[in-house]
Amino acid sequence: MRSSLTLVGTLWAFLSLVTAVASSTSYFLPYWLFGSQLGKPVSFSTFRRCNYPVRGEGHSLIMVEECGRYSSFSAIPSLAWQMCTVVTGAGCALLLLVALAAVLGCCMEELISRMMGRCMGAAQFVGGLLISSGCALYPLGWNSPEIMQTCGNVSNQFRLGTCRLGWAYYCAGGGAAVAMLICTWLSCFAGRNPKPVVLVESIMKNTNSYAMELDHCLKT
Repeated sequence: MRSSLTLVGTLWAFLSLVTAVASSTSYFLPYWLFGSQLGKPVSFSTFRRCNYPVRGEGHSLIMVEECGRYSSFSAIPSLAWQMCTVVTGAGCALLLLVALAAVLGCCMEELISRMMGRCMGAAQFVGGLLISSGCALYPLGWNSPEIMQTCGNVSNQFRLGTCRLGWAYYCAGGGAAVAMLICTWLSCFAGRNPKPVVLVESIMKNTNSYAMELDHCLKT
C-alpha cells in the first residue's frame, strides 16, 4: 500500500492527529478552571461545569456533585465564554478534519499533493488561531457572578482570585500552538510531487481516449 505522503508527511499526519485529539478532548472536558464553593471543589470549561449549588429543603444551598453542560447556550455564564465556545469548537473541528485527511493520505496514493498539503497546513494555522483566540477570550468571563462565587468573590477579568487554571486550558493552548507553528511548517513538505512519467502516461492515455472517440464519431 503506497502512501501519498513523504516521510516528513507521515510525521505531520501523526502530529496532526495527536494535536487535534488533544485540543478537542481539552475543549470537551470541564477542567479549564478550578475553584471551590460551599467547601466543595468546582471546575469549569467554556460550556460545562462540575459540581453546582441548588436549593435544598429550607431554602438552603447544597452542592450537587456531578458534571454536565449548561442547559442552553444562553445559560453559559458570560458572553465571552459563549464566544469562546463557538470559536474554540470551530477550531477543533477544523483540526480534526485536516487530521482525518492527513491520516487517509498515509493509506491512499496520490490523495495529497505538495500543494494540497500546503493548503491543509494553512487550514491548520486557521484552526490553531481560532483555538488560541478562544483561550484569549476565556479570562474575559472571570468577572461573571457565577465565577466570582467560585473564586472567593475577588476574581475579575484576567484576575483569578482564589481559583487556578486547569490542565485542560494549557493542553488546548499547547495544541493550538503546535498546530500553528510545527504542523503548518511540516505540511509544506508533506505531499509528494507528481512524477513526470505518471503525468505523461496520464496525458497520453487521455489523448488516445479522445482520438478513439473522435474516430468512432467520424465512422458513424
